[in-house]
Amino acid sequence: MMAETEKNHLGQEVGASVVGWHPPACPDDRVLTGRLCTVERVDVRRHARALYDAHGLDREGRLWTYLPHGPFADFADYRAWLAHAQRSTDPWFYAIVDRATGQATGTAAYLRISPEAGSIEVGALVFSPRLQRRPAATEAMILMMAHAFALGYRRYEWKCDALNESSRAAAMRLGFRYEGTFRKAAVVKGRNRDTAWFAVTDDEWPALSDIFARWLDPANFDDTGGQRTALSALTQAWRARRVGS
Repeated sequence: MMAETEKNHLGQEVGASVVGWHPPACPDDRVLTGRLCTVERVDVRRHARALYDAHGLDREGRLWTYLPHGPFADFADYRAWLAHAQRSTDPWFYAIVDRATGQATGTAAYLRISPEAGSIEVGALVFSPRLQRRPAATEAMILMMAHAFALGYRRYEWKCDALNESSRAAAMRLGFRYEGTFRKAAVVKGRNRDTAWFAVTDDEWPALSDIFARWLDPANFDDTGGQRTALSALTQAWRARRVGS
């Protein structure tokens, strides 16, 4: 493992030298393809109706509680928002498409894209009831993490409202490390938001990649699609080994 600090010519402790690294490219239109889903640049014509209908299965509107956007009054309102999302370059929005049906079932984005720092965040996650708690949802997150590190980013961030327990649990399940909470970080829909920060770094990615490959193996799922070994068990064991080493 690379040393975290060095001493400069004045004897002061400084950050370790970053050798051979160059700022990565920004995300582009390439499709990220998995066994269960594809993650593709959001397109109003191809995705708007399927996404609106899938999100509409959430009758109570729980999808939108912790997000700055939504819920939407009607399809025209959602379509207008998605058209704006399609034009955005940061956030860079994706549709998550079920390969079995060809229908979009959720959205996600890269945001706070900072090539000069080698940092990128995943967020704006809206997983419809057709995607929630399904292996495709996890595969989509793995595809996006893998792509970010393949591009050359050093740091992959996850941030959420500190009160969003399901998002915090999802981050830990995916191997992110909790880094702290920024108090009064934002005002969202007229309410205070404290923001919890999580991240995975490039030196952690090889081990996590192996864990994800093991979890995604078709042999890890039974005939009903249930996981034989939970991803949370694999990432918790890895985290415990890191703490103990």
